[in-house]
Amino acid sequence: MMNYHAPAMLKETLDGLNIKPNGVYVDLTFGGGGHSRGIIERLSRGALFAFDQDKDAAANKLDDERFFLIAHNFRYLKHFMRYFEVLGIDGILADLGLSSHHLDTPERGFSFRTDGPLDMRMDTEQEINAANIVNTYNEKALADIFRDFGDIKGANRLAKVIVAARADSTIDAIGRLMSVTSKFAAPGKEFKFYAKLFQALRIEVNNELEVLKEMLEQSVQLLKPQGRLAVITYHSLEDKLVKNFFRSGKLNGVQEKDFYGNIITPFKVITKNGVTPSEEEIKENNRVRSARLRVAEKR
Repeated sequence: MMNYHAPAMLKETLDGLNIKPNGVYVDLTFGGGGHSRGIIERLSRGALFAFDQDKDAAANKLDDERFFLIAHNFRYLKHFMRYFEVLGIDGILADLGLSSHHLDTPERGFSFRTDGPLDMRMDTEQEINAANIVNTYNEKALADIFRDFGDIKGANRLAKVIVAARADSTIDAIGRLMSVTSKFAAPGKEFKFYAKLFQALRIEVNNELEVLKEMLEQSVQLLKPQGRLAVITYHSLEDKLVKNFFRSGKLNGVQEKDFYGNIITPFKVITKNGVTPSEEEIKENNRVRSARLRVAEKR
């Protein structure tokens, strides 16, 4: 098995899904298979479908006749459920965080802690990677990414510096990008700046927010009544999308009301403020410190 971290908030997530022994479940982010193993253990018959576009995840495939691994992006959830003739789902899980495998493999380019190629692709077969974006996007497009996906102050200046630097030589390695942008990393706050920069690029490379939106809309169509959707987010952009969608049933978060003033939404929110990891779990796995689990039930 590849090096994947322990699944985030495993018990809380499994309890939130309220697993039925004969139900049909989907793990949209298989990774090391930790959550999937937990789901399988709570099934008698039933079935578990898992998605992971990263080909490395296949090494962790579960040897169980109730388990089906789909090597594609979970934006194709509806398509593959139709292919497998699944008419309704009892529970869907999405853990949107990076795995230790991604962060600890320098050639994947997800972490600024070690030098390596500027990649950041979840699907290594797609063409666009972080180096393509840094070296080909125009100044405005780069600034928009840094501002919208990283909440970086001085996004315009940052984009200008990158465009000027790439005119001298291509920025295709993590070390080079960090060197070019080092003056934007305030002393003592370097980690925070680079975390935002890498988050912004990773979201753009993998089209993460659009994929999440597509999944949320598809989940409403596919979940059975009383079926549950559990999503673990790691930054405010994801969390706001999920929270608003659970409350309103709409991606823009605008709530509609019926004649009597009741909010019209396809969901009943199970975790009002979300669930965060215990101090003990954070000590064991610091990478879950920003995680938040939200669960909603289809009406």
